[in-house]
Amino acid sequence: MEALYRYINGAVAGVAALFAPVVPLIWALVTFIGIDFLTGVTASRAESRRQGAEWYFESREAWRTVEKLGFTIIALLMAYLIDTMMLDFLGLNLTKLFAGFVCGVEMWSFVENACRISDAPLLRHIRRLVRVKIEEKTKEL
Repeated sequence: MEALYRYINGAVAGVAALFAPVVPLIWALVTFIGIDFLTGVTASRAESRRQGAEWYFESREAWRTVEKLGFTIIALLMAYLIDTMMLDFLGLNLTKLFAGFVCGVEMWSFVENACRISDAPLLRHIRRLVRVKIEEKTKEL
């Protein structure tokens, strides 16, 4: 039985060592998704308060965020394996591209939530500016 524990511990340590370089990117994803979740909850509460409705926290929203975080981390690890094990000769940096894409989407969601929380003209201007830039770039493609 002790030998089995050693094999299992060795396998876990090997997997942890394999994915150790990705840990900072995982923390970045956790941070961006967490901030988006918190501002989403705050925006929902602010809108309910403005409408005079009763607000309550729904656990299914939290579970959706947990699922999204889990799938995103798994996809990041898969991109890392492709980057390092299969297409390492191309130097694509798929891992960083994927993490950057997810963090960009979460940042956009944060700006939308911030606009819902605070109707500040600066936030509306930023949202409009980003939307115009995205439309310009996608037309070029």
